[in-house]
Amino acid sequence: MLDTYKQVAVNQYEAVLAGLNFCIDRCPDALWNDLVGSQPFCQIVFHALFYGDVYLGYGLDGLRDQPFHRENAAAFRDYEELEDREPVLLYERAFTKRYVEHCRAKVATTLAAETAAVLSGPSGFERRTFTRAELHIYNIRHLQDHVAQLNAHLAARTGTAIPWFGSGWREVV
Repeated sequence: MLDTYKQVAVNQYEAVLAGLNFCIDRCPDALWNDLVGSQPFCQIVFHALFYGDVYLGYGLDGLRDQPFHRENAAAFRDYEELEDREPVLLYERAFTKRYVEHCRAKVATTLAAETAAVLSGPSGFERRTFTRAELHIYNIRHLQDHVAQLNAHLAARTGTAIPWFGSGWREVV
């Protein structure tokens, strides 16, 4: 059952990241910083990826020390997502594309290393009072919520509709 859970989780992470990748690719340049509700499109993309990345870890320790974060320190700047304030920074599309790839790689390595004991233990985050296994489902749901939000915006503004990514990664040309 452990291997089945881990494969299902990887497949669903890959599917939701493929949906986010589609939104990034299909967003016209003129809408990249356009407000979606109260935040720019690019901030929502970054927020989804940032917390996807965070929750794939085991707490906030080591987040900033990941090679991807060190290599992209200028993009992460002051880690405003961790502050108790509204974000104001904008993010370049090329950076978000690299961040998708970082998250895909982190999904594969993280889920491969998860044991039954780890998955049935605490999430690793004080505010998330459920198991590590449920944290993965929570994380996928959070990503999907923002993919739906971005997709609805693109559909309303451009008529572009996101295809359904049922399981696993795929790119839509």
